[in-house]
Amino acid sequence: MDFYCALGPAASRAGYRLEVFTALGSTNDEAMSRIAAGDPGRLWIVAAAQSRGRGRMGRVWTSPPGNLYASLLLIDPASPSRVAQLGFVAGIALIDALRAMSGDDPRIRLKWPNDALCDGAKMSGLLLEGASLRNGQFACVVGIGVNCLNSPGDAPYPTASLRSIGAASADRGALFAALSDRFAHWLDLWARGDNFSAIRAAWLERAGGIGETARVTRNGQTLEGLFRGIDAQGRMLLERTCGTIETIEAGDVAFGAQNP
Repeated sequence: MDFYCALGPAASRAGYRLEVFTALGSTNDEAMSRIAAGDPGRLWIVAAAQSRGRGRMGRVWTSPPGNLYASLLLIDPASPSRVAQLGFVAGIALIDALRAMSGDDPRIRLKWPNDALCDGAKMSGLLLEGASLRNGQFACVVGIGVNCLNSPGDAPYPTASLRSIGAASADRGALFAALSDRFAHWLDLWARGDNFSAIRAAWLERAGGIGETARVTRNGQTLEGLFRGIDAQGRMLLERTCGTIETIEAGDVAFGAQNP
């Protein structure tokens, strides 16, 4: 094992578990396999390296060495209609952990719905996957990849890492400990979706691009307007030139000259 990785103290007290691997194809794939095996959940899977990382819509997630690759398996975290809110919970936890590593750098902000950016350059990727269980419950896997020491140079958009932004520490083990603690905190506050209002408020405090021109690509079409935050369900609010507000449930977002 080429790095030390352990749960944060709050996550340990809350009953989370951790398994660390030298290499995996995908931490999400490993976590999904535990669903079929009957794992009780609250399990973090972390790998020093992964060879088949993926992002949203089947995109490849490049996995350079020295970065954090982690997935959290949760069993019945909320009703299926609320599970998508976990992306906002995870995004807040990740921003808090990244800022803890960087001396509370205000440049690190959220791009809807849950990307971490620094001055517009992408530092992380997040993928939610789930499966229905025979007992009627729903299992969810939250996969998180974070650029700690390295960021891919062949991405179609600007990228950054903790090291490249001059963070006080780029240690992925320390980042994971902070992430696990912050995730445990925000997951409890979320209260299975009963308190999404608190998550929404925290998300807006950490969001970038509010009031800026945004382009949203969905179903082959691009919409442009001013980003006005998110509604009570987490949908993006886009003010069109005619003054109407359009709600966006899914899509690729870019601000200014930034690529999605």
